[in-house]
Amino acid sequence: MPPRSPLPPRHGLGAAWVRTPDRDRARPVAWTTMGAWLRDRLPEHVDVAGMLAQERFVGEDGRPVREDDPYAPHRFVWFHRDLRDEPEVPGEIHVVHRDERLVVVDKPPFLSSIPRGRHVRQSVVVRLREELGLPELSPLHRLDRVTSGLLMLATEARWRGAYQTAFERRAVRKTYWALAPLRADLELPVDVRNHIHKERGTWQAAVVPGAPVNAETRVELERAVGGRGVYRLTPRTGRTHQLRLHLLGLGIPIVDDPLYPEVRDVTVDDFTRPLQLLAGELAFPDPVDGTERRFRSVRRLPLAAGG
Repeated sequence: MPPRSPLPPRHGLGAAWVRTPDRDRARPVAWTTMGAWLRDRLPEHVDVAGMLAQERFVGEDGRPVREDDPYAPHRFVWFHRDLRDEPEVPGEIHVVHRDERLVVVDKPPFLSSIPRGRHVRQSVVVRLREELGLPELSPLHRLDRVTSGLLMLATEARWRGAYQTAFERRAVRKTYWALAPLRADLELPVDVRNHIHKERGTWQAAVVPGAPVNAETRVELERAVGGRGVYRLTPRTGRTHQLRLHLLGLGIPIVDDPLYPEVRDVTVDDFTRPLQLLAGELAFPDPVDGTERRFRSVRRLPLAAGG
């Protein structure tokens, strides 16, 4: 692990770092200066010369790393990456609850939970770190970018372990609601149990027949809305795309799902058809003080475009 960064967060993001390799007596050093090493180490699209001229690379002591500084092994260098332009995601992040340890938010569809890939500034973590002044804010569980509803975050790193353990031990009871077709021949409630697997680098997950059960969801019909059903979903496990696959397997795919049953070609700035899946409720005994916690989304199905 690197030492503490000498650079403060920017845009809600901590500084990136790289480290020169340890000296290998069996191999000659390929670089004579830190500038030469940075050019070799960082991707071609990074304007190393410009960043050096602007003194954007700093060492452990916070002083700028210069173009012609002699190369030295085992040296940490920090810098802030340039961020790409991103389409602004519509809709508000509603803060449902905030205390010393937790922030619970009700997020709109299309907003990523964490900064990743093409979605960095347009993420819950980056937005709220800046808005709430909480540089260590971090999510305690997963919530897909296209899914709306409740996301729980730790205010500081010291609280993260206790709450993440609660999720891992399934002490947190999650309830979702989904809008999907009605089927008169479908007997509900039903418990769906199967094995879900997702290959790295693929868009869709898949059910593996005959494999040991690793995914389980309780499905109930709560009410009918305009010829469709609002289904109450209680997952007992947390596999990737579990709820979407389980309703698909029942012949009632979630309305406006961009991945199931088939991958739909959707541009990154198309916010017109939100997935009709809502993370509606979280309930659990607080692992720190033992109090019973319960949070509920203010959003309702069907979800409108624009969050």
